[in-house]
Amino acid sequence: MAAPAQLKAVQHHLRTAQEHEKRDPVVAYYCRLYAMQTGMKLDSKTPECRKFLVKLMDQLESMKMELSDNDSITQEVVGNAHIENYALKMFLYADNEDRAGRFHKNMIKSFYTASLLLDVLSVFGELSDENIQHRKYARWKAAYIHNCLKNGETPEAGPNGMDLDQEADGDEGFSGHAFSQGGSFRASSEDAGGAAAPGIGFTAGSEPGPSAPPSNFGNVHVPPGAHAPANTPADAVKPVPTPRTTAHAADLPTGQQQGDVRLSAEDFTKAQKYCKYAGSALQYEDVPTAVHNLQKALKLLTTGKE
Repeated sequence: MAAPAQLKAVQHHLRTAQEHEKRDPVVAYYCRLYAMQTGMKLDSKTPECRKFLVKLMDQLESMKMELSDNDSITQEVVGNAHIENYALKMFLYADNEDRAGRFHKNMIKSFYTASLLLDVLSVFGELSDENIQHRKYARWKAAYIHNCLKNGETPEAGPNGMDLDQEADGDEGFSGHAFSQGGSFRASSEDAGGAAAPGIGFTAGSEPGPSAPPSNFGNVHVPPGAHAPANTPADAVKPVPTPRTTAHAADLPTGQQQGDVRLSAEDFTKAQKYCKYAGSALQYEDVPTAVHNLQKALKLLTTGKE
């Protein structure tokens, strides 16, 4: 359903929800929740907006019932991890394509959708500085590359020339037109790379290049930040050390050490959060992120410090 003109700001989030209806209902649910919460702040009084928002609330209630056995819906910390992991994987896919000089419509769409999903994270609380930078960079890169391709110019790969302290020029025109047709926005066989962006489901050219990443989002294995040189927002997603394959008894904390640690209720909540993040990462077979979060939980529980 199309949003009234007063709620135009959330139209793309609603389209993202529609695109993920079957592919990832959790993403669809939180995109709509963000749209409703934002819409209530924008205009909840005019008749057309009230009618729209009531329908959206009904849709959310229906989805909540259908997904009542899904931890990502019933537990906010799990839902937060799910959306953040999804958004950053999409960002990393687009960033890798960008750095490899493979400029095509699916990677533009992936950058832009990542920025929308980072908006959605605000339903769980304030965004971290890292995610604010990721969002600004992704939206800027999407606008910049789109405008270059539209004008027949070759985009410059990576963050060169990008001033993250300013908004992207022409972003309104980009977001308002480039994706106005939703699923009809396709990558042609002329688009370099040619691979479907993960999680989007757009049709790619019939002959994707040999270096194109897989179109199955769950199989995109990118250690966070491992591909990114300094001075890019991707640095905020810290690379994690390669886990050791063997563990020795001397390396493990003893029960006495754990018993001497005084843990607060907040410490237990944080440890639970790290474990939930790890579980969510494993849904995407992202072992480094899972190990990193489990290590943080273990350190907190055994030392009382992060």
